Amino acid sequence: MQWWKEKVVYQIYPRSFQDSNGDGFGDIPGIILRLDKIKALGAGIIWLSPLYPSPDADNGYDISNYLGIDPKYGTMEDMENLIKEASKRDIRIIMDLVINHTSDEHEWFQKSRKRDPEYADYYIWRPAKPDGGKPNNWTGFFMEDAWTWDEKRGEYYLHLFHRKQPDLNYHNPKVIEEVKKILKFWLDKGIAGFRCDVINVLYKESLADGKPRLVVRGLEHYKTREGTHRILNELRTEVLEKYDCFTVGESAMVDLPEAKLLCDANRRELDMLFYFDHLEVDRCVAKYISKAFRAKKFLEIITKWQQGLEWNAIYLENHDQPRIVSHYGDGMGKYHARSAKMLSVLEFTIKGTPYVYQGQEIGMTNFDFTDLSQLNDVESLNIDKLMQKFKIPKNLRWKWIKESSRDNARTPVQWDATNNGGFSDEKPWLPVNSNYKKINYAIQEKDSESILNFYRKMIEFRAQSDILLEGEFTPLWANKKALAYKRTLKERSLTVILNFGHRPVKCPHEGEIKLSNIGRVRLNGTLAPYEAVII
Repeated sequence: MQWWKEKVVYQIYPRSFQDSNGDGFGDIPGIILRLDKIKALGAGIIWLSPLYPSPDADNGYDISNYLGIDPKYGTMEDMENLIKEASKRDIRIIMDLVINHTSDEHEWFQKSRKRDPEYADYYIWRPAKPDGGKPNNWTGFFMEDAWTWDEKRGEYYLHLFHRKQPDLNYHNPKVIEEVKKILKFWLDKGIAGFRCDVINVLYKESLADGKPRLVVRGLEHYKTREGTHRILNELRTEVLEKYDCFTVGESAMVDLPEAKLLCDANRRELDMLFYFDHLEVDRCVAKYISKAFRAKKFLEIITKWQQGLEWNAIYLENHDQPRIVSHYGDGMGKYHARSAKMLSVLEFTIKGTPYVYQGQEIGMTNFDFTDLSQLNDVESLNIDKLMQKFKIPKNLRWKWIKESSRDNARTPVQWDATNNGGFSDEKPWLPVNSNYKKINYAIQEKDSESILNFYRKMIEFRAQSDILLEGEFTPLWANKKALAYKRTLKERSLTVILNFGHRPVKCPHEGEIKLSNIGRVRLNGTLAPYEAVII
């Protein structure tokens, strides 16, 4: 079994992890200070969200230099020290690879807009239509038009995301060669792989008008096209396979057939990918509009991916999703801790490589925002503008955005009960959740029954179970609030039963409990609220 299948990944959003120099902004030395916490948790891989120089139009996902470190995070020497210190603790590091687009402040774009012969075709430029209109009717992922006029070049450029994130032109072989240089640069420094941002939209097969859609019009012309498969295969065979590393792809609106093409091992493209269906069971149309959660639907989706792919990337939270205990658990309610533990049983008992997002292991919740003005997230601000066009009342817009904004996961990690939760001595770049005195690392490390210590227990349980590492997944049953599945290896099996609700539920199982989030030793046919058992 490859090493990255056995380990647990811990995602760090650097600006919100730990500030070491008192500027209110997380940094690389701050990460080094907390490496022992990650080791104690049981994680063996760290995924770092972007640390590269960036104007921060999209919190670092608009990169102006792929071969540097943004001074607000530290220096290249700090980064090399982080790799070395992590290695001492048997922790490997993967980085974000954002290659669909760059910042408009990247040297390549600045030269391209001047029509420098070397860089003129690094991006997707098109003249205005005869009537002065945009090249096509596409809209982007941030609910904006996908084209922006550039006065210096005298043409429009394509951007599927923010207007300061122009898309690279993968019809130009020079762009692919630039990406290979980036991969080699970081792999030679000791990086163990990459999380590949929106990796299934690289290749724009055509620039024809898109079919009518409420959002992201034009998707059929670039989502998971054959050109993207060729690019990923080339990067894998010519660079990545020469190193002991792995890749995980973030894939926009991917379905199972597309996912198979992207990450089945014999195709030599990605090693695994993130999908989103399992976090949208209680959402309709878009992640911002809620509906009732149904455990039966949730199990159907989990089963589809568990049985459909050779290997899964398992996650419940990341920097783009609301906190899972506020989403599928009891938030700050009576069963906050119990529901957080239940969700950890889910994550560590299905097949794949688990990804834990910073603060998830202590049950950090959605932020207690009171007004839209507190948000930093460009996506949330743009969705509010879009909903205004549809005359959606302000209070309903705010309810939906507050539940689902990406900023919910981006507030600083709550280390202790001191000022700013121990994240920084100064005012943080984004406020700390006011519940930090109740929910923090320092309290939970001392409490043997805490969420943190239960996460440690679950990570160790998974590591010691060949059934959980290698066994097949079989769904058993589900209703509105509870579900059960089995993991089987040869003649041995483990059955996992989860209650996602506030009330007890009947279940067709009895017997000795191998693990429970409420400490029970026998199952008598009834699950307590938010209980999880393994039998």
